[in-house]
Amino acid sequence: MSQKAYVTTPIYYVNDVPHIGHAYTTIIADTMARYYRLRGYETFFLTGTDEHGQKIEEAAKMRNKTPQAYADEISGKFRTLWDAFDISYDKFIRTTDNDHKIGVQKAFQVMFDKGDIYKGEYEGHYCVSCETFFTDTQLVDEDKCPDCGKATRLVKEESYFFKLSKYQEELLNWYHMDEKCVLPKGKKNEVISFVKQGLRDLSITRTSFDWGVKLPTSMNDEKHVMYVWLDALLNYITALGYGQEEENMAFWPATIHLVGKDILRFHAIYWPAFLLSLGLPLPKHVAAHGWWTRNGEKMSKSKGNVVNPKEVADAYGLENFRYFMLREVPFGQDGDFSQKALIDRINSDLGNEFGNLLNRIIGMSGKYSNFVINSCDVAKFHANELKTVDAILAGVENNLLELQTNRYLEDLWKALSIANQSITLHEPWVKMKEGKEDEAMAVVALVSNILARVTLLLHPVMPKTTTTIAHAMHFEISTDSFETLVVGKNMLPTFTIEKVPPLFPRIEEELLAQPETQAPIVMETKPKKESKKEESIITIDQFFETSLKIGTILDASIVEGSDRLLQLKVDVGEADPRQIVAGIREYYTPEELISTQVCVVANLKPATIKGLLSQGMLLAAKDKEGLCLVRPERPRKSGASIG
Repeated sequence: MSQKAYVTTPIYYVNDVPHIGHAYTTIIADTMARYYRLRGYETFFLTGTDEHGQKIEEAAKMRNKTPQAYADEISGKFRTLWDAFDISYDKFIRTTDNDHKIGVQKAFQVMFDKGDIYKGEYEGHYCVSCETFFTDTQLVDEDKCPDCGKATRLVKEESYFFKLSKYQEELLNWYHMDEKCVLPKGKKNEVISFVKQGLRDLSITRTSFDWGVKLPTSMNDEKHVMYVWLDALLNYITALGYGQEEENMAFWPATIHLVGKDILRFHAIYWPAFLLSLGLPLPKHVAAHGWWTRNGEKMSKSKGNVVNPKEVADAYGLENFRYFMLREVPFGQDGDFSQKALIDRINSDLGNEFGNLLNRIIGMSGKYSNFVINSCDVAKFHANELKTVDAILAGVENNLLELQTNRYLEDLWKALSIANQSITLHEPWVKMKEGKEDEAMAVVALVSNILARVTLLLHPVMPKTTTTIAHAMHFEISTDSFETLVVGKNMLPTFTIEKVPPLFPRIEEELLAQPETQAPIVMETKPKKESKKEESIITIDQFFETSLKIGTILDASIVEGSDRLLQLKVDVGEADPRQIVAGIREYYTPEELISTQVCVVANLKPATIKGLLSQGMLLAAKDKEGLCLVRPERPRKSGASIG
């Protein structure tokens, strides 16, 4: 029996059109599904749309449409985009599908019969935007949602409840026993901390609106519809046939649930609790990624800076866009999109190091051997280079399986660097002049074999580009080729390479218009020249334009490739901790910073440092004795204002 892999995106809520965050999640999932297929796994890749709930009902009403018509329109935009992006999904599920509703109703009945669902009355604060209930202690400014900041509604109504509290210890045991059940580790720690605070039973039905899945007819309670998150999460099994023929339930448990960090709680707490109640195995990995900003600023319609993934892919090339998204940011961290960074990746990584290597092979083989490449002498002359490349590629799979796509690609480019350096070091053109044709051809064959291996490993990321290269080098992108060339480390048989046009033409300027920004105010009169002392004086109003807050450092780690930077997770009293990149590694170790408090400039414009989004700055003093952080004299609540 073949190994199975089940990869899912979240099902996207149809309250808005697809944006770069949706594309990021889907591209990662598509890459994983393609990788599993390449490795010979029988693979099922699921995506789709979440279409029920009060927010959808109200959005449809505002547009004078029925909820179904509105859901049809937005769901269609998601599916059209994924098809244009050649996303290799096996099923596109909609929560308005009849098969899904049947499966959800069966699951409700199973949990009810087990005694895990009971009837009661709910009174509490409900955020329509997030479709989430919050306690008084979770609210911000008495009635604001801690996740989105919008005003909540006080709801009091009859409800069915799920015994979430019953599964608290089982969930904690799962987190403890399965090291990689939630990825990355920092996100898992956040989930554990939340659960340890105590789980309350979950209200799972509503009566104030009717756009949702009705309860099973056996309940004889038609005024209730199911809570949208119960309905939505069950898609991962209803898509496999749960509640009906269950023909694909052999794919369960899921290999990877990919989600954004904002919905991790639902997937890492509610979902496994539902599965425990249903008596089903828990997923192998729930993996949460960060958010994207644009040029260091949060995206919003009002700012006009929301990135349209289709526009970017059309302008710069879909596969270039895929590579950028997977390479630019460590999985789990927030990332920043800028055209400059994208152009740099295309010109440097893809053009200079990857595409140019193929051009060099074509050029050298054309001059030296009429485009024929023979690998017979590679091991004889280049055992050291082969050994180095083998060592690099030996660890790449683990990085990909843990969703560290940036590290995966960094390692592939290390192998490409070995290939490019080998040409410079061994100078095959000199060897040809010296009459050492076998040595010259061994260099060409060495870099050809490195390129072939990297091409196979890169295929899930850039499937069309790698297919072009494989065709030019006369090998197939297939499981057999992967086993032969990558796993078995065998050499390419003698082949005649074919010419191909340049794969990554150089881009000299930005191809998309930048978001419009307010023009700067220019003073018409020339100000008087002031002394240096006068320039340092500010008013009290100017001082209070700076927001200084107490922050608690939750996590700290070294930024790879830097001698001075630390990457910090800092709680400043907001829904999510901030990521701050600070140049303090010379003076502090990550271990001594965790759980300590610092002073944070909280309204500083975000910046990208070493590919990492930095959302603030720490206050510090520096003199000839060195640097020290400015800290509160006594512990204070995270987010407390300074000044």
